[in-house]
Amino acid sequence: MRNAFGLMLASVVAAVAIAGVWFWTSSPRADAAAPQTVAARKAEPLPATAKAKDDVEVTASLSKPAPAPAPAPQPAKSTCANPAALGVSRTVVIDTTGGPGFGFLQYKQFDFLADKEIVLTFDDGPWPTTPTVLKTLADECTKAVFFPIGLHTTYHPEILKQVFAAGHTIGAHTWSHAHLDSKKMTEAQAKEEIEKGFSAVKMALGAAPAPFFRFPALAHTQATKDYLGTRNIAMFSCDVDSNDFKSSSPDQVIQNVMTKLDKAGKGVILMHDLQKHTAAALPTLLRRLKAGGYKVVQMKAKEQLETVPEYDAMLVKNLKVPAVASRPIGSVVQTVQD
Repeated sequence: MRNAFGLMLASVVAAVAIAGVWFWTSSPRADAAAPQTVAARKAEPLPATAKAKDDVEVTASLSKPAPAPAPAPQPAKSTCANPAALGVSRTVVIDTTGGPGFGFLQYKQFDFLADKEIVLTFDDGPWPTTPTVLKTLADECTKAVFFPIGLHTTYHPEILKQVFAAGHTIGAHTWSHAHLDSKKMTEAQAKEEIEKGFSAVKMALGAAPAPFFRFPALAHTQATKDYLGTRNIAMFSCDVDSNDFKSSSPDQVIQNVMTKLDKAGKGVILMHDLQKHTAAALPTLLRRLKAGGYKVVQMKAKEQLETVPEYDAMLVKNLKVPAVASRPIGSVVQTVQD
C-alpha cells in the first residue's frame, strides 16, 4: 500500500514538473517579446592610424544616404574667344541723380578712373559704319558707351538694335545734333532737342535708354545743364578728343588718341562711329591700347531713363508712325529660310 501511494505521488510530482516546463517555454507573456540585454563592452580606442572618414563611412552605411550637397556656384566663364583681347577690366554703375558730369575737359567733380583706365565712347550713330565698329569691339571683347543722334535712329533702327544686343550702353545726343548753346536756341527748343533724342532711341530699341547725354560739340549752357539735372541725366564730356571728324586717315586718328591719352594717363575717349576713318582705325587702336597697358571701364546706369510721354507722342505724330501695330507681327514678317 505504501509503495502504491509513493508511486502515485511520484507521478503527480512528475506531471506538475512537466506542466511547469511547458508553461515557461511555450506560453506567451508580455515580457517575452523584449530581448534580453547584456551590458556592452567598453569600446576600445581607435588605432592611431584610423581616419575619421572611415567612421563617417560606416555610420552612413547604417542609415539612408543623405542627399549630395548642391555644387557651389561657379563664376561665369568668359565667352571671349580672343585670349589677347583688350576686354573690360571693370564695370561701374552710375547713380545719375542730379545730373553728374564726367570727362575732365568740362566736368571735374568725379575722378573715378584709376591710372591707365579708359572709357570708350562713340557719338553720332547709328550709321552704316557702326556695324564695323561693333565687330571690332566684339573681336576685342570690350564695351563702349554710344550717344546716337535721334534722327539717325529713325534711319537705321536695326543698327541701333545691334548696338543694344551687343551689350553696350546707349544714351542720347539730341534729336538733330543742334548746338544747344546757339543764341537762336530757346529753352523750349533745347528741351525738345534733348527729349526727342531720348524718345527716338526708345522708339528704335523698344526699351528705355540710359540717362546718359552728350552735348553736340560739347556746347552747353547753364540752363541746359540745370534741366538735365532735374531729369537726373548724367552729362558726358571727354578727357581725350580723337578729333576723328577732322582726321585725314585712320593713322591720324590713332595718333591723336594715343598722343593725348599718354599725356593724360587715363580718361573718357570721344570718337564717332559714323566716321569711316574711325571704323578703319579701331582694330589697330585697340591693340595699341592693350599694348600700352590701358584697361577699359564699362559705364552703366543704375536706372534707365523714363522718357516724357509728350515727346514720345510728338515723335510718333511727326514721323507718322503708328504707336500700336494694327496687324500681328507674324502676319507681316515670316521666316522663309534660316
